[in-house]
Amino acid sequence: MRRLSVRDLLKAKETHFILDLLAGADGLDRILTVSEIHRPGLAFTGYLDYFPGERVQILGLGEHSYLATLSSKQRLTSAERVFSAPEVPCVILTRGLTPHPELLQVAKTLRVPFLRTGLETARIIEELTVYLEEELAPTTTVHGVLVAVYGLGVLLLGDSGIGKSECALELVKRGHMLIADDLVEIKQRAGGFLVGTGSELIRHHMELRGLGIIDVKAVFGIVAILDRARIELVIRLEEWNEQVEYDRVGIAEQSATILEVKVPEIVMPVRPGRNLAVLIEVAALNQRLKNLGQFTAQELNERLIRHMAPGTSNPGPPFVPPAR
Repeated sequence: MRRLSVRDLLKAKETHFILDLLAGADGLDRILTVSEIHRPGLAFTGYLDYFPGERVQILGLGEHSYLATLSSKQRLTSAERVFSAPEVPCVILTRGLTPHPELLQVAKTLRVPFLRTGLETARIIEELTVYLEEELAPTTTVHGVLVAVYGLGVLLLGDSGIGKSECALELVKRGHMLIADDLVEIKQRAGGFLVGTGSELIRHHMELRGLGIIDVKAVFGIVAILDRARIELVIRLEEWNEQVEYDRVGIAEQSATILEVKVPEIVMPVRPGRNLAVLIEVAALNQRLKNLGQFTAQELNERLIRHMAPGTSNPGPPFVPPAR
């Protein structure tokens, strides 16, 4: 998980928010640890049970109006009560409101960054939640290729030189979309699923041995690329080994664990003559059926078991017409 400070949040105002620092500059290195947001209206009244101090504290029109009904001394006490929680990362005042001077005084004393935005409360909560979920999500990077096949994010893994990029190129030629080649950045989203994207520096570029680096967007057009995709299938390419008994039925399901999330995995042997692009297309379509509740191999196995069960009539060998 990336360490995100209030200083980073303040820098992000150029692209995400409109934030101004009003007080507490000495606390800009405080760390944000969660993506949830909190409005401390109840805490200002003195009820601090279950107060989530680790969250960004948002002061909207309701909190601002309530504090206006208090005396200066009461506002100081209320602000100290909320701002003194050691894990509070920062406080944001919305709607461009003029802050009560007591809040700025306490924020400066306790070194709690006090920020202001012109956005409405609901809007900044929405924008900030999305931003923090993106920045604080558990992240890892893997060496592989990510393609969208029939709308399904397929992560191709395997040793260097096994043919991942060439396979992805064939899939792009067949109308599918490239997300990332060589380095795939993966983030875990709320809900327990994974989203992959390419490194910003080399996004939508592909390295092909003997050919070099190509810009997939420039060569095949914008319809051949995608910025990100949910990873729903992992296909591990490996050299064909005659000593290994590969799965020929598909009943036993395998899974790969990435960021503590299990994703269906297929080990696909590579040898001359195998059309990997077509096999990956079929694997993606079959996985989509599984996602919809149709498990073909298992259904066939159950039919065979019922057919061989004691008491089941045996239809006998198929009829073969006599030769003329």
